[in-house]
Amino acid sequence: MDDSEMMSCKEPVRQMERLRAIMHRLRAPGGCPWDAEQTHESLVSNLIEEAYECVDAIRSGDMLHLREELGDLLLQVVFHAELAHERGDFSFDDVAQGVADKLVHRHPHVYGDSAVSDTDGVLAQWDAIKRAEKGEQTKPYLHGVGKGLPALVRAAKLQKKAAKVGFDWPDQEGVLGKIREEIDELQAEMDAGDDEKFAEELGDVFFSMVNLARFRKLDPEVIMAQANQKFEQRFAKMEQRLLGKRLSLEEASLEEMEAEWQAAKIEEKS
Repeated sequence: MDDSEMMSCKEPVRQMERLRAIMHRLRAPGGCPWDAEQTHESLVSNLIEEAYECVDAIRSGDMLHLREELGDLLLQVVFHAELAHERGDFSFDDVAQGVADKLVHRHPHVYGDSAVSDTDGVLAQWDAIKRAEKGEQTKPYLHGVGKGLPALVRAAKLQKKAAKVGFDWPDQEGVLGKIREEIDELQAEMDAGDDEKFAEELGDVFFSMVNLARFRKLDPEVIMAQANQKFEQRFAKMEQRLLGKRLSLEEASLEEMEAEWQAAKIEEKS
């Protein structure tokens, strides 16, 4: 495919081929200097950012935005595959074949003769097949769970997998009791002034809070994102109320900011 074809191709079945050809051209001599300088390591932050932007688009319900962000995420996959291909490690086709083979192998209830019929059974079967594939039957049960994930997301995955083998609280009241216990221990370490122990206990509080979210079938990452959004919006309202009184954030006292914060909070509920 030459440059003119890459620029004008409209056939849907050829768009993946076109994207890969463009990426190859950008990396080739005479292409884009920035693209040519990139490595797997230099692109890590871009990969993470694009994944989170996809999540934001999903939460906003904006399908046009989601289409765009999925394209940006796909570009990261193509970029990393191109880098690997240049080194002779693997190609994009190897990536696609690997995930296709994995899906077939881990869905024997669709492509084989497994009798699994409900979601719980599917997930248990998936985990068993995955552990067998990776030769992890003799490794610790939680080995490798969620490595590389943000800590809040990984906490939920660790707890969910531990619960599959029965290591779990019987009800949410037990989890709430654990949270109270951890807060008491946090208070003790705060009073003792040991920063290292305080940080450890604070982590235990976070972990227990994630557990409560899981018990209520809530995604802790979504909850935190909603809390962040609420704080940002309320802070903006507080700022606008202060500006209406000819006060900037820098000029306003803590008492004045708190008063407008509470006013904004009441306004939200009215």
